[in-house]
Amino acid sequence: MVVLGAGPAGLTTAYLLAQNGRPVTVLEADPIYVGGLARTVSYHGFRFDIGGHRFFSKSENVERLWSEILPNDMLECIRLSRIHFRSELMSYPLRPFEVIERLGVLEFARCILSYWQACVFPSHPAITFEDWAINAFGRRLFEIFFKTYTEKVWGLSCREISADWAAQRIKKMSLADAAFAALRQTPLSRRDTITSLTTSFRYPRLGPGMMWEKCAEKMCAAGGRLLMGRPVQELEYCAQTGRWRIVAQAKNGNSETFDAGTVVSSIPLTDLARMLKPELSWNALQAVQTLRYRDFLSAAVILRERVALQDHWIYVHEPAVRASRIQNYKSWSPALIPEPGLCCLGLEYFCNASDELWHMNDERLLKLALNELTQLGLAQPEDLVDGYVVRQPKAYPVYDLGYSGRVQLVLSELESRFPSLHLVGRNGRHRYNNQDHSMTTAMLSAANILAGERMYNLHKVNEDAEYLEEPVAKYSPCCE
Repeated sequence: MVVLGAGPAGLTTAYLLAQNGRPVTVLEADPIYVGGLARTVSYHGFRFDIGGHRFFSKSENVERLWSEILPNDMLECIRLSRIHFRSELMSYPLRPFEVIERLGVLEFARCILSYWQACVFPSHPAITFEDWAINAFGRRLFEIFFKTYTEKVWGLSCREISADWAAQRIKKMSLADAAFAALRQTPLSRRDTITSLTTSFRYPRLGPGMMWEKCAEKMCAAGGRLLMGRPVQELEYCAQTGRWRIVAQAKNGNSETFDAGTVVSSIPLTDLARMLKPELSWNALQAVQTLRYRDFLSAAVILRERVALQDHWIYVHEPAVRASRIQNYKSWSPALIPEPGLCCLGLEYFCNASDELWHMNDERLLKLALNELTQLGLAQPEDLVDGYVVRQPKAYPVYDLGYSGRVQLVLSELESRFPSLHLVGRNGRHRYNNQDHSMTTAMLSAANILAGERMYNLHKVNEDAEYLEEPVAKYSPCCE
């Protein structure tokens, strides 16, 4: 059995299969790091999370698996995130009295009237992100707080982004929900139904990569294999024998061939489709060629610490600033910063691999990041000590209009023509999954493989919140 990719989904699948006595080999393209987007990059003792990964799930079984893999090194964090809006930091989730203070009574009244109008005359059906956000918050608040940031992140007009993204990422949340939660002044529990407002989460002491390094170690101890620096080049399926031939590039540049009865893939769906033999149908290939990704840069700027920021991350709504979000690694875990008196802020830039920003050299990117921190009032040029740039291609599947039908066409053909191919994770299924969602697809796939049949439907994962309420432990015996 071969697993493609050593991110959360690939390693979870391999770990569960190895724990149940199945021989499994994991092929990872990265020569150094496991964890995929959830890896932790190290530079001169400083450690960087690629995007900020909260360890929180409504599934007790996912939480239990995290505790099983890393029992003694999980920190408990109380979330603090703010919005940099009109040259000031503003609480997120929004607090009504703070919104009134910053916007003024008249502007806040317009927001409330706009919200009431949206409640009375909603857009049905809500097809685009703009439709969805206006229904949930009203047009005025959408234009003030959501439009600029969302378009900066995705590089698309809010009218070109599917409402699926908002419905998936901002579940069961409306202006009334946020206002009521804020007015109560009571912390939301880890099991609160408004998942976007969760205030408590866990975090590995040395970053999320610590979890997946330990998972890989335990998987290998149970009999599995992990081969690093093995980008897959070709997958050929023989329907007569039901076997797979997988060709990967070895570290020495030569090709290495693997034989397997089952393949689990967490690599980008577009990459997988292009390397498959026999080829997909013309319709499926046309569909997969239209699927898009948003690429991601993180400029980690190491600074002398003038004022200790408490935020875990800051959303940057300023249109004149290219960064979309700032991670404050010291707040996630002090162990990520090895020297006292220093801090490290990671400025996140969402772009496309064809953009000028992506091809900018590291020195220019770090200079841009420092200039923007100075512009935002979060640093001074003389505070700079060092920096490091991380590039992450294909970080986020793009939910443009019509993407869902194209994805389903490809997934359906793969499932019917390649019965022993299992797709897991964010990129494997071209779905903007959280880490726990990706792990759930892995748990379900492992259960299907162990049972020898597709008992569980992965299409439903992250379609709504309810799958996380189910007893997932029955899917993976080692988690019971």
